[in-house]
Amino acid sequence: MDVRSQISMVFHLDKCIGCHTCSIACKNIWTDRKGTEYMWWNNVETKPGTGYPTKWEDQSKYKGGWELKDGALRLRSTSKSKIVFNIFHSPSMPSMDDYYEPWTYDYGELFNAPEGGDQPTAKPISMVTGKYLEIEAGPNWDDDLGGSRIYAANDPNLEGMNEEQKAQLSAVERLVMFYFPRICNHCLNPSCVAACPSGSLYKRGEDGIVLNDQKRCRAWRACIAACPYKKMFYNWQTGKSEKCILCYPRLETGQAPACFHSCVGRIRYLGVLLYDAERIEEVAKRPDEELIEAHRSIVLDPFDPAVLSQAAANGIHDSVIEAAQKSPVYKFVKQWKLALPPHIEFRTLPMLFYVPPMSPVMAQKHGDVISHTSDDLFHDIDQARIPMQYLAKLFGAGHEAKVRYALRKQKAVRIYRRWLTVGDIDEATADRMLREADTTRDEAEAIYRLTSLCPFEDRFVIPPMYREEAIEMMQDPLEAKQTTGFGFMEGPARGL
Repeated sequence: MDVRSQISMVFHLDKCIGCHTCSIACKNIWTDRKGTEYMWWNNVETKPGTGYPTKWEDQSKYKGGWELKDGALRLRSTSKSKIVFNIFHSPSMPSMDDYYEPWTYDYGELFNAPEGGDQPTAKPISMVTGKYLEIEAGPNWDDDLGGSRIYAANDPNLEGMNEEQKAQLSAVERLVMFYFPRICNHCLNPSCVAACPSGSLYKRGEDGIVLNDQKRCRAWRACIAACPYKKMFYNWQTGKSEKCILCYPRLETGQAPACFHSCVGRIRYLGVLLYDAERIEEVAKRPDEELIEAHRSIVLDPFDPAVLSQAAANGIHDSVIEAAQKSPVYKFVKQWKLALPPHIEFRTLPMLFYVPPMSPVMAQKHGDVISHTSDDLFHDIDQARIPMQYLAKLFGAGHEAKVRYALRKQKAVRIYRRWLTVGDIDEATADRMLREADTTRDEAEAIYRLTSLCPFEDRFVIPPMYREEAIEMMQDPLEAKQTTGFGFMEGPARGL
């Protein structure tokens, strides 16, 4: 057992209101520089929809992540024989058309226009070429368009659903959408790190954050093609690749990342997970239907004496272990089994998990009476406007059981709390739902409190980073003091 610690995250999709505050906070801090105009390290997508970049989930087009070939894990995007050729041309890398051409406005046309009979307008200008631009796409071009025949109808997660189901999803009476915020998953088995020819991408040993050394990066962009979530970006100004750094300078000072701190819906949770690094390859090789449970099994119990002993032997500090024991992520992922990884079939073992969203049920109309009743207390999960097959494709590698389990438990907690607070549901029904959802009153109360009443310190359990100890192993900490943060003083530039 090789016990290591990993900063991990949970996004509760049933609470996301799609305000994009997280995206703007990240944009203002990290990607407001020249060359980063199109970068959205944090973005919020509307589902069903094609996402950003367009159809990023379609790996037949982008060839990201890992695949099993002859019992071995192999990158889809590159190999030893292809790596030199891919430096000069990577056919699976997204182009600007898959993102959008960033623009600003010629405000001189607005403020300095001569007097006339028409209202002057600010013309859009490309931030890349400086020429006038006909805007055709943007980072949230399909925002709130859950029924769009251009975006929602082309969602890759609809594959496998029959034409009748797809038609029902776009019918007016069934129109539905939910928000899907995304950042880098800081995976346990990151394909971007494995694909990097220069070795500039690495995973920090003390907390698992995946970073890119700007001095070593040569902009060969193999990472962009290899990342199945398309959270690597190319800075056309500096000639370097960039990505979400999970605001590690903030974490090192005990602060939550900017997108977490600014979240209006309080959907975001951050904490430490202990995991067994020896089992990463074994877990990533499991069949699709076993991946979710195998992924959970790699997360270790922070109260297990054997785990604690090995963690201490590996140099994990007691305060980090204490943070792992208080981690809200551990509760959502391992204890309650409410949070699921996105597209686990990419086999990168993401450490960002999602609580799947509930959706409105389709009511039945008998004459003038609208009925929601059913003998099955969980009927609305299978009859919800979002088909179970769709959510299973997104969070269950195509298998519905784990998604249905999470949704049933969420509904049971709702009914339990409704019995306590409103009283229009009898106690026997509430207890029956808890039993059928594999939960108890105590667990339901804990889920309710962490979901609805959670204060800042319960949502974000940030361990001390002990960067001074890591620095002391390599150099004098006083000499390295001024290099904290990005780790370099001069600005990145093209070339060597």
